[in-house]
Amino acid sequence: MSNSKLRAFLAVARHGSFSAGARSLGLSQPTITTQVQALERQHNLELFHRRGRRAELSSVGRQLLPIAQQLISLEAEADGLLRDSGALTRGQLRLGAVGPFHVIEMVDAYRRDYPQIDLSIRIGNSASVLADLENYVIEIGVLAGFHDSPAFHSMLYARHPIILFAHHTHALAQRDRVRLEELQGQPMLYREQGSTTRLAFEKVLAERHVTPRMVMEIGSREALREAVVRGIGLGMVSAAEYVGDPQLKVIRIEGEPIHTETYLYCLAERKGSQMIESFLACADQARQQR
Repeated sequence: MSNSKLRAFLAVARHGSFSAGARSLGLSQPTITTQVQALERQHNLELFHRRGRRAELSSVGRQLLPIAQQLISLEAEADGLLRDSGALTRGQLRLGAVGPFHVIEMVDAYRRDYPQIDLSIRIGNSASVLADLENYVIEIGVLAGFHDSPAFHSMLYARHPIILFAHHTHALAQRDRVRLEELQGQPMLYREQGSTTRLAFEKVLAERHVTPRMVMEIGSREALREAVVRGIGLGMVSAAEYVGDPQLKVIRIEGEPIHTETYLYCLAERKGSQMIESFLACADQARQQR
């Protein structure tokens, strides 16, 4: 059984269709379909039930899935062992992150010490970054917030206060700091449900019994910033993510009671990888110099 057929099977199983699986591997749909069909014909069975454009795992397919994942993982470990041997004068390190704000800082520090290592960055949400770690798509994940799982090794990189920002004509824009209680009833713009910044903000508001008036829920930092520029309401953001503008004024919250955190993650079983350890060490050094 070839590993290319197993990778094709895993890609279709992970993405739920032959077309999406093919895109994830950078292959054509006929190629990945041929590989899966060859595997099915070889053993005279059906791994997927085709339902229109969807591909659902059969009973045998569900049983094969964890075995195939383990086989591909072992291959990745073997490749990693060979790649990481020596003085790290060549190789590839793949990172995933929820945003560019700190990962670029880490990459810059790493490239100064290991200029011959090829680095790549995939940007996604927390769920996709963790899935990429589990599936050996990336080696390092950079996420906002702590994810408690024995499958992952984590390292705290930075803690960032959450700040407010307002249009320069806003009444609160005449001040550098406000008490959290002064947000009672204030028109505010919130990020989408599940946002790390929003979760941290709402947790402390609930503890302090403070209730701003949410006038809009916005799903991107850029749109949130534009809404504040237009005077629709107050915005909140991690200090690490704030992008200045002449029309905006940063307002700190007294005592900085709300913050977010940036963590680095790798699979616990892969922490001993020489390349992963070298990146974590560089990131730790960069953290201490911030």
